[in-house]
Amino acid sequence: MAGAPLSLPSGVPLERIVQVALQRGYTAQGEMFSAADMAKLAEEVFPCTTQLLSGGLQGQNRERILQHLGAGFPVLIPYDEDYNHEPCLRNGYKAHWAIASGALLGLKSDFQLPACQEDEDIPGLFHASPTASAVPLEAVAETYLLSKQGKSCRYQLWNYSQVQESNAQLTGFSPRRAADGKVYIVPAGGVREGLCGKAVLLRPRP
Repeated sequence: MAGAPLSLPSGVPLERIVQVALQRGYTAQGEMFSAADMAKLAEEVFPCTTQLLSGGLQGQNRERILQHLGAGFPVLIPYDEDYNHEPCLRNGYKAHWAIASGALLGLKSDFQLPACQEDEDIPGLFHASPTASAVPLEAVAETYLLSKQGKSCRYQLWNYSQVQESNAQLTGFSPRRAADGKVYIVPAGGVREGLCGKAVLLRPRP
């Protein structure tokens, strides 16, 4: 799911990704309850480097994520998926992975824009270049992530706060899964240790 945003010359088949994850013991049914394992898997199947963030998506991590997206690189974020793929709060019972490949920032009216190009069709929408200086967080009134659930073909704009809140409450393993008789790979410390407050930054190898 991360190949296209990384602008790789050729996509990596999903079957190959799942095969490697099975071989490494990261998954049994296609689940990925460890952000650390997801980072290692990404580095093995894609020509990329990763940075694992922990401690939540606020504060310095929020700044890191927005700067990373502004530079044109994707972020993998675990969250609870609602019926329409958007973030929800299910205590980790609906945990899935999303990929964010961009951000839409609503800026305060008195902020002086850095070097940006206004969209030809939508007045008031500006495109930042990767070389533009970062927008200070105090100038941002609203933040949305251009995201999609890993297997979805459709990108959506998700409110950053909703993504952050969903990510922060990934603490439990679904009772339905626990009772279905299947084997799942859950890290020591459970879903909370593996996913809660975590994200993975991806960057192409030099």
